[in-house]
Amino acid sequence: MKRSGHEPGAGNKFGAAKQASQGQRVDIGQVRALAEILGVMDLSEIEIEEGGVRIRVTRHATAKATQMVLPVEPAPSPLPHPSGPAAAEQPSVLLAEHPGVVKSPMVGTVYRRPSPEAKAFVEVGAEVKAGERVLLVEAMKTFNDIVAHRSGTVAEILVEDGQPVEYGEPLLIIE
Repeated sequence: MKRSGHEPGAGNKFGAAKQASQGQRVDIGQVRALAEILGVMDLSEIEIEEGGVRIRVTRHATAKATQMVLPVEPAPSPLPHPSGPAAAEQPSVLLAEHPGVVKSPMVGTVYRRPSPEAKAFVEVGAEVKAGERVLLVEAMKTFNDIVAHRSGTVAEILVEDGQPVEYGEPLLIIE
């Protein structure tokens, strides 16, 4: 069976078909599939070449706020450090170095509960054991358990349910 001058199965494994009169043509479905991979894998560009056909799909990033963490040396202060609520706020540089920080092992979406109607895995003040599930990170339609790497008390939860997270981003603190 032929469709508009294309031979079924001719071309590369991605569905690019050869057309004798115009050289090689690419199946638009393949281009769409590559564009979808860009979004799922959070890539800005993907390029494949097979059988003399090269396809490059590029995604132009929209203006999106990015967080850059730079090490900051504290200025010497003759005043004593406050012990009130302001002292509880720690810069993200210090959070990343905290021995009880649980970091995201991948880029994805974090969930604090197994389903929208269920209660959260942990709350601030909860006692957890090493290896206990404390969060989920969804990446590429797969839910990955995030477990406590040590026993202790959940001191702070740094993410909201359904929030996108980056690799290495602090998620919660166990003390």
